[in-house]
Amino acid sequence: MQVPATLMRPRTVPGRIAPVVAGGSLLLVALPIFLVTGWSLKAWLLAAVLWTASEGLGLLLGRLKLGIDNTGSSGVVAFGMMFRAIAVMIVLIAVAASNKHLGLTAALLYAVAYTMQLGVGLLTFFAAPEKR
Repeated sequence: MQVPATLMRPRTVPGRIAPVVAGGSLLLVALPIFLVTGWSLKAWLLAAVLWTASEGLGLLLGRLKLGIDNTGSSGVVAFGMMFRAIAVMIVLIAVAASNKHLGLTAALLYAVAYTMQLGVGLLTFFAAPEKR
C-alpha cells in the first residue's frame, strides 16, 4: 500500500497552544458533567492534576533545543517525554490498585483529554503549510 504524497511532505511544526487548549477545555467541560452526574470529583481532580503536570513538563521540555548540535538536550527531551507517560501510568495504576472506581474514572478522563489534544495536534500539523 502506497502512502499518499501529501502525508510525506515536510511541514513546519505548528504551535502547541491549540492542542493544549483543546485538552484543557475538555477537562473544564467534564467538570459540570461530573458534578451533575454525581461522579467522583476526586477522579476529575486526579485526571486534571495529572494532565496539567504532564503538560507543564512537556512545555518545559519544549524549551530545550533539539538537533544534532544539541545531543545532550535532545536526550533529556527524549527521556523526559517517556517519563511523562510512565509517571502518569504509574500514578493511575497505583490509584486503581487501591480504589478501582477512582482509578478507572481518572484514567478514562485523562485518556479522553489526551486523545482530544492529540487529534487537534494532528489537525494543526496537517493543516500547517508545507516547508519550502
